[in-house]
Amino acid sequence: MAGDFRGPPPPGGRPPQGAPPPRGGRPARPGSPGWTNQPRNPLPGHGGRPLPPPSPPQQQPGGRGPLRKPPPGRGAGAPPPTRAAAPSRGPAVPRPAAGAAGPSVHPASQAPRDGRITRGPTMPDWRRARGALGGGRWKAVLVLLLVAVVGFGVYLDQNMTRVQALPADSQASSSGTNYLIVGSDSREGLSAEDEERLATGDAAGQRTDTIMLLHTGSSGSVLVSIPRDSYLPIPGKGSNKVNAAFAFGGPELLVETVENATGLRIDHYVEVGFGGFVGAVDAVGGVDMCVPDSIDDPKAGLDIQAGCQELDGSTALGYVRTRATPGSDFDRVKRQREFLSALLGKATSPLTLINPFRMVPLASAVTGTITVDDSDHIWNLAGLAWGMKGVSGGDGVQTTVPIGGSAGGSNLRWDRSRAQQMFGALQNDEAPPRSSFGP
Repeated sequence: MAGDFRGPPPPGGRPPQGAPPPRGGRPARPGSPGWTNQPRNPLPGHGGRPLPPPSPPQQQPGGRGPLRKPPPGRGAGAPPPTRAAAPSRGPAVPRPAAGAAGPSVHPASQAPRDGRITRGPTMPDWRRARGALGGGRWKAVLVLLLVAVVGFGVYLDQNMTRVQALPADSQASSSGTNYLIVGSDSREGLSAEDEERLATGDAAGQRTDTIMLLHTGSSGSVLVSIPRDSYLPIPGKGSNKVNAAFAFGGPELLVETVENATGLRIDHYVEVGFGGFVGAVDAVGGVDMCVPDSIDDPKAGLDIQAGCQELDGSTALGYVRTRATPGSDFDRVKRQREFLSALLGKATSPLTLINPFRMVPLASAVTGTITVDDSDHIWNLAGLAWGMKGVSGGDGVQTTVPIGGSAGGSNLRWDRSRAQQMFGALQNDEAPPRSSFGP
């Protein structure tokens, strides 16, 4: 190009010292007049020395070629290419309208060239939809299960036998909650074969083989056995054995007799006959008990060896009824407390509650032969089971009314001083002192 220099270049290819710079302040382009082949400018810090040429690629052992091939377009000695500057942001390339005639174009070529990130059409998230359907299905199952449990509870509550057991004019008062548990010798619902198999006999009428008082409250659970031969005043009937009150006036007279003797207000009444007891034991699959001594009692239909074993319904009934041991009735009430605690402990265990093949027969057997006060409901039985679980867990107290001697024949007279200590503490919802424990 003419006019880049003010004169012809001097011989030797180098401009004279002090020559004016080319126009525009830029060096001459290669191939233009005045351009000379000058060495590359050295980098700072290298003492003015030019950079050495790149080393040739290393060879693999055995002469099998370079370890890494150079990318296409680059030789062994070619300098690395410089990164091109990003193009300036400009208007997006318009996409052709749908259905427009023309050659087919790949969708990727229609992406904007200005660096923007776009999101194309996405497939439906089947995993999220499947999770939503699964969560909805489980919610529906839980709702149906809850409805079934509530419905079954209502059915059981409506099928319980109710009687007027709690006196309407009771003057007793106490803190906490008191349950009177009665095991009657009622043979209702038993066939002649069942009476023979269970050795219950065919006696008419109704008496009580078991009388227990369960107190629950802030002091814990306290289970007290009342021997059926306890000689107590019976309202309107003079003094007699406590089980005679049940024979004279049924549950209501028995509750009134116990309230007068203990000073405690009875809040709930629960009565279980022979059939319900056997059905409950068989429904939970038997109860494990450790029998201290062998017992052979034909009257109770019991022949059992000493040792830890599982008792079925008929064996358990004979075990809690027999008196064929040295302690007679005192041994019997102790066995009754221990067995009832073990039975209710197993009935309320998670393995029973979540097993419908055990829970449904258990609930049906208990509610089919159980008798409660006309103000009691299924949740009151749940409170009873919870209180008995506290006794069987070792935190509660199991004892017998303190006995002071005989009142003639087989009649038992209470130790009034110690009995007042025990029931006075329960009236105030306090733990009774150990000195008041019987017999």
